[in-house]
Amino acid sequence: MLTLTDNASTAVKELSERTLGAETTTGGLRIASAQDGFNVAVAAAPEPQDLVVENEGARVFLDEAASASIGDKILDAQKDDTGAIRFALAPAV
Repeated sequence: MLTLTDNASTAVKELSERTLGAETTTGGLRIASAQDGFNVAVAAAPEPQDLVVENEGARVFLDEAASASIGDKILDAQKDDTGAIRFALAPAV
């Protein structure tokens, strides 16, 4: 199952709250397989077939193909000087 670092959990919560409002209880970050990689977007709720990964209040939704591809990875995040958030995947140890 996908593992979220503390930085990734914080970033997912921040993006969800900024986009959906601080009171969101169903929203999170959705990662879906695309032809040349993955699409990442804030979603109000998971799709019916999504795998939901939760950590410290952060919710990540993986579509079936993304779950098969990255389900055994670690998701990390970094914020740059402008406030932009970049996500990265690493192999699980």
